[in-house]
Amino acid sequence: MAMALKHVFFILALTCLIMENIANATNRNDHLNNNMKPDYNLAARLEGSGGLTECWNALMALKSCSNEIVIFFLNGQADIGLDCCRAIDTITHNCWPAMLTSLGFTTEEGNILRGYCDASSAPSPGGPAVIYQP
Repeated sequence: MAMALKHVFFILALTCLIMENIANATNRNDHLNNNMKPDYNLAARLEGSGGLTECWNALMALKSCSNEIVIFFLNGQADIGLDCCRAIDTITHNCWPAMLTSLGFTTEEGNILRGYCDASSAPSPGGPAVIYQP
């Protein structure tokens, strides 16, 4: 009988500890939720962050023009489109300057792309196509 009473007491104490932990966890979650504004969602954070959406859009645009970039380096012909250059400009100037190296381009290739796009966005008097010699 004493052994059964010890087991009942142990189970009762364990149940109380578990219930206390659950109550504390719920209280912490309520506290965290009360600190959030009602409109504090992902879309609001992305829009409010300024250029984060612009940076991700530029990254997606860069993905879609990767063939132009590869051909640019393989053939040495400057036929990178305006949209691709906009993506390169946005990423290298406004977002993550080292992103091109993270995508597998060397630092030199990233600098060449940035230089080409910077030069192509500047007004030019018009002339022959630019040829890049590796």
